[in-house]
Formats: sequence, C-alpha cells, structure tokens
Amino acid sequence: MILPELIVVLAAIYLGARLGGIGIGFAGGVGMLILTLGFQIKPGAIPFDVIEIIMGVIAAIAAMQVAGGMDYLVSLAERLLRKHPRYITFLAPLVTYAMTLLAGTGHTAFSTLPVIAEVAKEQGVRPSRPLSIAVVASQIAITASPISAAVVFLSGILEPKGVSYLGLLAVAIPSTMVAIFIAAMITNFLGKELHEDQVYQQRLAKGEVTLRGETVFKEKPGAKLSVLLFLIGIIAVVLYATAISETVGLIQNPVLPRNEAIVIFMLTIAALICLSCKVDTAKILSASTFRSGMSACICVMGVAWLGDTFVKAHINEIQDFAGSLLRDYPWMLAVILFFASTLLYSQAATTKALMPAALLLGVSPHTAIASFAAVSALFVLPTYPTLLAAVEMDDTGSTRIGKFVFNHSFIVPGTLAIALSVAFGFLFANLFL
Repeated sequence: MILPELIVVLAAIYLGARLGGIGIGFAGGVGMLILTLGFQIKPGAIPFDVIEIIMGVIAAIAAMQVAGGMDYLVSLAERLLRKHPRYITFLAPLVTYAMTLLAGTGHTAFSTLPVIAEVAKEQGVRPSRPLSIAVVASQIAITASPISAAVVFLSGILEPKGVSYLGLLAVAIPSTMVAIFIAAMITNFLGKELHEDQVYQQRLAKGEVTLRGETVFKEKPGAKLSVLLFLIGIIAVVLYATAISETVGLIQNPVLPRNEAIVIFMLTIAALICLSCKVDTAKILSASTFRSGMSACICVMGVAWLGDTFVKAHINEIQDFAGSLLRDYPWMLAVILFFASTLLYSQAATTKALMPAALLLGVSPHTAIASFAAVSALFVLPTYPTLLAAVEMDDTGSTRIGKFVFNHSFIVPGTLAIALSVAFGFLFANLFL
C-alpha cells in the first residue's frame, strides 16, 4: 500500500502549494485524514517541539517589532546599503542573512527588500541580482540560526550521537556564510545590465519605474532597548544550551531541558520588552511577524505531522530501499532534502520529517550536518512569500518569473548557494567535528 499512500502525501502537498500560505498546513490535515481513516495508519507525532520554539521566538520578535526594534534594524541596514551602494549585491544577502540568523525566521527579509530594490535602481544595478541572493540568504540562514526551530531540533537528535549544539553551529554558520558570499559573486554577473534589459526599458518608457529615495526613520523611544533585550535573550539561549550539552556538561541533569528553556527565555524577553518599552500588547497580535509566525506553526503542524506519519508507517521499506544508497552515496541526502523542502515549504518541517529517518537509515552525523542547508530549497517553486515580495517590489521587471515557472530569477542563485553550502558543510564537518 506504500504507493497509493505516497500518492496521498504528494497530492496533499500539491494541494497545499496551490492554496499557499497557511493552506499548506490545512492540506496536511486533509492528507492525515485520508491516511488515518482511509488507510488505517497510526498517526505519527505532532511536532509540538518545533511549534513551541517557533511560537516562543515569534512572541519575542513581535514584541520587539511593536516596540520599534525591527524598524531600527531596518534603518541600520538601509544606512549600510546606502553608504556602500556599489556593493549592493554583496551587502544585501549579508543583511538578510544576519537578520535571519538573529531572529530565527526568514520573514524579517520583508522589511529590507524595498530598500535593496531602491538602492539597486539608484545605482543602475540590475535589482534581480541583490534581491534574488538576498531572498536565498534569508532562507539558508535558518539552518545556521541559534534559535531557529530547525537547528534546535536537529541539535537535539544529534546530541546523543556525540555532536553538540555548538558543534552544529560551528559547521553551519561558516559553511553557509562562505557559500552565500561566493554565490553573490557569481550572481553579480547574472542577467543583462539594467540599461540593456528590454522589459526595464519598456516600463521606463511607460513611466512605471519610480525612485522613492531614502526613507525618513522615526525612532520609537524603546526601539534600541528592545533590540538589546532580544540580543540578550539570544545570548542566554546559546549559553544555556551549551552549558547543558552532554559534550560540555557544565550543568549535569538540568531541570530545564533545552526546548523549554528557549521558550521560557523568549517569553521572558517578550515580557521585559513590553514592560520596559511600554508596548501595547494588543498590537502584538496584529504585527506582521506574529501573523507569519503563527501561520508557520500551522504549516509545520500539518505537513510535518503528515510526513512523520508516512515515514514511520514505512520505515522498514524505506530503509531497505534507501539505506544502502545513502551509505554508498551520502551526498544523496542533500538531494533528497532539497526536493523534499521544495514541496514541504518549511526548513523545520523538512528537518522534522526526514532527518530522524535519515539517522535511522545509518546516515552519519557529519553527513546530516553537511546536508542540512539543503532543507532551504523553498525558492524552487516561485510561490514563497519573500520570493513573491521581491518580484512585486522590483518595478524594473528584472526580478521575474519566466514562462516555464522554474526559469525565474532565484533558481540559479539558490541552487548554487545550497550546493556550495553542502560542499563546505562536508569540508568543515571533517575539520571541526
């Protein structure tokens, strides 16, 4: 029955892709209904461990946003980009990477994309270059963020196999950063120069291209303090997770496990921001980061639950089919994760659904860490929110989706960045672990 059940899983994922956004999670529920009641498969585990981390982190980020901290960070990013506009293709991904690394969510890129597009136009740089690699960088940075649900979950299942939380970050951060930088260098030569682009010339002649100039930033009283408190929260998470790590062992038999600690620390930071920055908590519920975060929770719940249910029901067949293949060709795990994340639309959901099964199949921790960046192939189907936002914000028309769907501005920079991240991941895993 594995084939018809697999068809149900793929059909549910396809339906989710058609619905988009939170509909991905809804479609996962439809797939679960058919697998459990239709095929009598025992439900897998609901990924509450991943969901609770997303909720805790998003609560703190949303509080910081309402306090003005997010606008303050964007103003710093704009200042950096306008100070060195000629290097926009290199600085744009650095900005989105850093913001995602700190926040644990790629949705922070929304606030910087308009700035990237405007600075590129002002300098006569083809906006598709910095926009495409910036979007990709915001997605890949999830696999290097100390507080992202994907990193925390992978660290949890690797810890018993001798790889610490810091060990995972020691490989993930440098490998993805170097990969993004090299990918940006190559992206800087992709496509025609802006003045040679026919679509741009047509839009310019019709008066559809505008230059808005530098935005005026009005800093809220608690903006800087909210950012400082959030950074303190991140440092606290990293220090505590390191202290309770079995390989470090500073705290033996901790009363507070890592996942719960992250949630507690983040909720505490959110409370401190609200108190010290006089935040109206009612506004947090309508903050864009809060809405996107809660949407992500539903998506992870539906899709990751569906994937876990299917994999657990057929783990023996999967092991017989894929076990020897992954042992002989370990890099194939990256290929599997790449295509799975294309459909699952979430780094956390892909990690939760496939990484435990990969380790059960005999994949080494080194291979799992090296291949980890491949769960970030959310750009392949041109329907991801930040990707669509980049297309909409580029009124020059250089950032576009082609007639054949897959021939869009993000496919080459994204595939290249992930391939390089995996390659450097194998290199650094052998050096550092």
